[in-house]
Amino acid sequence: MGGRSSGFWGVMDLILAAGLGYLLGAIPFGIVIARLFGLGDLRQIGAGNIGATNVLRTGNKTAAALTLILDAGKGGAALLLARAIGGEGAALAAGFAAVLGHLFPVWLGFRGGKGIATVLGLLLALNPLAGILACATWAATAALTRISSVAGLAATLSMAIWLPLVGRADALWIAPPLIGIVTWRHRENIARLRAGTEPRIGAGK
Repeated sequence: MGGRSSGFWGVMDLILAAGLGYLLGAIPFGIVIARLFGLGDLRQIGAGNIGATNVLRTGNKTAAALTLILDAGKGGAALLLARAIGGEGAALAAGFAAVLGHLFPVWLGFRGGKGIATVLGLLLALNPLAGILACATWAATAALTRISSVAGLAATLSMAIWLPLVGRADALWIAPPLIGIVTWRHRENIARLRAGTEPRIGAGK
């Protein structure tokens, strides 16, 4: 009976951690920051995305930087809070759910952002070295292509390389679903890339 009870509470810990992570991830910081800075409804600007890249298209770099930090922070915060309360399994569940919350926030009819900043925040909290390497992948790709979506996809894909290299192969299970979902959320960007119409970083509104 004790084993079954322990298993039950272990599952409950994961569910609660995932719920916490989802709610944190679902906070639409881009929309909040845009309104605070008087930039209007972010969903009516540029690509309509709620993330930092679209905030940058308003021309307000400070608002874009704050959105980037907060979107990354919610992924990291979800993982660290769950780790402190329920251990590593709960941490991974919460971090993964935070990305889902950003992508599919209940407050916005499940129409959220692209998830790159939240993924990077999750990786930085999971393993700082893996997070730094993923951020470096983003920066290098952005410098080469000047296209945010390409840099974001490259950084997300790179987690499958960096996690085992830094000794976190145990966390590798989160990579395939995150890569798949983030890639799917970038399907319109991929179509524009094929058509040669994907905007470059700093292109404006």
